[in-house]
Amino acid sequence: MSFIPKPKVAHPGIARNELGLTVRDYEGGISTLCAGCGHDSITAALIQAVFELSIPPHRLAKLSGIGCSSKTPAYFASQSHGFNSVHGRMPSVATGANAANGELTYVGVSGDGDTLSIGLGQFCHAIRRNLDMLYVIENNGVYGLTKGQFSASADVGTKAKKGEVNQQPPIDPCQLALAIGCTFVARSFSGDKQHLVPILKAAIRHRGFALVDVISPCVTFNDHEGSTKSYDFTRKHAHAATYADFVPYADEIVSEQAEGSVQAVTLHDGSRVLLRKIGADYDPRDRTAAFDYLSRHQAKGEVVMGLLYIDDSQPDLQQVQSLPEGPLASVPYETLNPGQKALDAIQNRFR
Repeated sequence: MSFIPKPKVAHPGIARNELGLTVRDYEGGISTLCAGCGHDSITAALIQAVFELSIPPHRLAKLSGIGCSSKTPAYFASQSHGFNSVHGRMPSVATGANAANGELTYVGVSGDGDTLSIGLGQFCHAIRRNLDMLYVIENNGVYGLTKGQFSASADVGTKAKKGEVNQQPPIDPCQLALAIGCTFVARSFSGDKQHLVPILKAAIRHRGFALVDVISPCVTFNDHEGSTKSYDFTRKHAHAATYADFVPYADEIVSEQAEGSVQAVTLHDGSRVLLRKIGADYDPRDRTAAFDYLSRHQAKGEVVMGLLYIDDSQPDLQQVQSLPEGPLASVPYETLNPGQKALDAIQNRFR
């Protein structure tokens, strides 16, 4: 992908974090995504989250697969480690990197196609292993790079830009994650930065696999009337938990939403989205209740937003596999390569 760095110019009075760094130090290249793309709003939220957490850039590892969403790591934390993997294979790369060095903070950015189609198996096993990472799905219901085909998250009845109607039932990543034991499940909206940033911060600090499904409308192929992944439909059908805002190419769409309320948000093309924010009485530690809550409101056409489930009592991959505390790169050579006698002793056990 093309990479055009942003000029490092900042106001002398700009805020600094505990490391003395500014938010500009966590930026990356200039985005080549479509103007108004929700993915760029997610990038801004990620930048704000890692800045506020004062994560040293060299202690951050960003990974992705293939798709519009997978370009995101190029747009934030340019001084961090990064790896753009094969389509759907980001979880296995993240697993290997985490096993080799569990001291880094891992952020994986994927899409609904990259995760729920070709990468579905790897996604499920990363959850099963409770891999210590933040896994962001930039969910727009289409394959944007290949001109707008339906993805596995597209709802029944949603209409494509060219007119065809989807007849296949969707895979809900949050319900799937709950069903197979994910220890942190949340959903947000790309146009609601005040809601998304705290969720990302909590997910990064969670020890284990943290899934954040972000509804991120595609302004080119899936932001039209009839789409259930458009800005308008999401804002109208979401059960939001906090403030929402979206900055399109022309006019800014700003929306404030109280906890426990449902808000219909009109998008630029006239379509609407229903967002429902979970209320203060919601219990995010009851997995069965969370699954039932999602199902009930999904049946009403609502998109539930917020921290849906958390369990911080489960061991992560590093703990289950009793991996060494330090990164493999710091293990002395004589420990990694104990010599021929040690190898012969191991081989003799199988004779």
